[in-house]
Amino acid sequence: MIWNLPNILTLLRLLAAPGIVLSFLFLPHPVSDWVALILFVGTSATDFLDGYLARKWNQTSRFGAMLDPIADKAMVVSAIAVLAMNFGPATVIIFPAAFILLRETFVSGLREFLGTTAGLLKVTRLAKWKTTTQMVAISVLFSYGLFAHYVGMGSFGMDGATVDGILSGEIEDPNGFAWLYRGMVWSYGAGVILLWIAAILTVVTGVDYLRKAMPFLREASDD
Repeated sequence: MIWNLPNILTLLRLLAAPGIVLSFLFLPHPVSDWVALILFVGTSATDFLDGYLARKWNQTSRFGAMLDPIADKAMVVSAIAVLAMNFGPATVIIFPAAFILLRETFVSGLREFLGTTAGLLKVTRLAKWKTTTQMVAISVLFSYGLFAHYVGMGSFGMDGATVDGILSGEIEDPNGFAWLYRGMVWSYGAGVILLWIAAILTVVTGVDYLRKAMPFLREASDD
């Protein structure tokens, strides 16, 4: 193990994964939503920073190359588990999430089977876009939880006519309720769309990874 800054950032990303789940188990709303969002966005940024620093400072290592995809998958799997818990049996969330989890499990098993050969399969630009889209989608869906909480608090005690009047601009809105409501609507719509795009990219890159691994799998079978 080489304890340089890029590897430490990667390790912190790995340790933050269970922190997202624990925040929703033990902290009240909206504190849990804020903690999860800050943890996820902050540690997702390190996914780009650690690789950049490793290349710039010539600190790439086998340990870092091994730990980086594990940390990415741990973050995504933990976040998806929280989303499934928050949204319940929402098909538009669960269906793409299932594809993402299936692909990540499949690729992890394939990497383990290939052993050191897995390092020969380079990460493609599309795979990087897949990871970025996953992280953005999850971040946006986490923000939806915050918007929904504050919309619920802001509308407490209001009747339907008052809410409609504020949203239409007929009633004064000193607390920014209309802005929060639109944020809730747009974060949900954008988050779902991005999650589906991430799921499609996940499947495409998974198939591409299997295609590139096939020659090595044949060699292993021949041996």
